[in-house]
Amino acid sequence: QVQLVESGGGLVQAGGSLRLSCAASGSIFGINAMGWYRQAPGKQRELVATVTNSGSTNYADSVKGRFTIARDSAKKTVYLQMNTLKPEDTAVYYCHAQVRALGLVYPYWGQGTQVTVSS
Repeated sequence: QVQLVESGGGLVQAGGSLRLSCAASGSIFGINAMGWYRQAPGKQRELVATVTNSGSTNYADSVKGRFTIARDSAKKTVYLQMNTLKPEDTAVYYCHAQVRALGLVYPYWGQGTQVTVSS
């Protein structure tokens, strides 16, 4: 059983900052990539940022220069620092991890955390 527990969402004014955290726990042999996705009302879930176990990062064009993803492999935790937030960043943010167990890789999702940016 693997769980991803997110924290750090909330309400912030445009131009403000928030930091999301996601901690993985359970029967984990290792974790490949970890990342953040978001889903706004009426829209499909979209990639925000990912980081591999070697530290390579990838960002959506809409957040480049404003968001920073980082991971602490020892703590099995991934972070998303969000600066200069815009109303269009409002969404439910989901943590994602590719977990290695029993020789296979399984995708896991967190429960989601709401981020609301007011104008």
